[in-house]
Amino acid sequence: MPDHIKKQLLAEIEILEHELNHELPAEIKKAVAMGDLSENAEYHSAKQRQTFVDARLGQLKRRMAELSLVNLTNIPKDKVGFGSTIVVFDSTKDEEIVYRLVTSEESDVTKGLISTTSPIGRGLVGKRVGDVAVIVTPNGKRELEILKLTTIHDEAAQSDSSEGIAANNGKQ
Repeated sequence: MPDHIKKQLLAEIEILEHELNHELPAEIKKAVAMGDLSENAEYHSAKQRQTFVDARLGQLKRRMAELSLVNLTNIPKDKVGFGSTIVVFDSTKDEEIVYRLVTSEESDVTKGLISTTSPIGRGLVGKRVGDVAVIVTPNGKRELEILKLTTIHDEAAQSDSSEGIAANNGKQ
């Protein structure tokens, strides 16, 4: 799991746990002290928020568990997978597009960051250079031919070799 995503999820969990364990109980206690709970808007609002925060915490903790199970060794070295950067030719739009497959928390279509769980992401996963992925979107079918693929492993190797070059240049 990318460190910045882990930090982002942990920060949200921490904030929500504080609200659930400290702020909301104080609000509920104050609302209860006002008397008649059947018509107490503050009480009902705090209880609804408590239910929402508890559900959101459950979601975040499940997502952390899912992301911690991602094993980079299981990501293919010659096919599209998580972390891949893909150059495709979209025959529908008659243009080349660059996508990077990321987690749903990182996705930003305007920057070419698409989730592995999005229709385009799911359609590209497992494909190789030269393959054509037929993607069904709300706007119709799109045919994306994979022109170039850089996997997460390729990027790690490039990063390692450029760091080695920089280290060797510093020794001269």
